[in-house]
Amino acid sequence: MNEDRNTLAIMLFSEVLAADQMIRNRLSKVLPKGMEISHFSVLNHLAWRDVERSPAQLAEAFNVTRGAMTNTLNKLEWAGYVHIRPDWDDARRKMVAISPTGRTARDSALSAITPMIKQVVDELGEERVRSALPILRELRKQTT
Repeated sequence: MNEDRNTLAIMLFSEVLAADQMIRNRLSKVLPKGMEISHFSVLNHLAWRDVERSPAQLAEAFNVTRGAMTNTLNKLEWAGYVHIRPDWDDARRKMVAISPTGRTARDSALSAITPMIKQVVDELGEERVRSALPILRELRKQTT
C-alpha cells in the first residue's frame, strides 16, 4: 500500500512539474518582448493589490530570496515599470509601487497571454478547471 501511495505522490509531482514547465514555456513566448514571467508576476501582484509593498514583502509573497526580488525590481525600475522610494517611517527600508507605465505593460502582457489561457480553459472545460482549483490551492499551501 505504501508503494502505491509513493507512486501516486511521484506521479502527482511529476505532472505538476511538467505542467509548470510547459506553461512557463508558452507564457515566455507570448509575453511582450523583454518581459520575463517574474516581471509580469510582480507587476500583476502590485496592480491587483494596488498598494505599495516592501521588497521583503514581495520576496515573501513569491517565495524567493530578497536578492532575487531586488534583481527583478531593479530591472522593473530601469524599465520604468515601478517606483521605488524610501520608507518614510524607516529610511533603511524601501517601498515599491507600480507606475502608470508598469500598469500599461502589465495590461499589455495580460492581453497577450489571455488568448493562450482561454484556449487551455476551453480545451479542458470550465467545470474541470473549477474542480481542479481547490486541489491545486491546497497543494500550494502544503508546499510553502
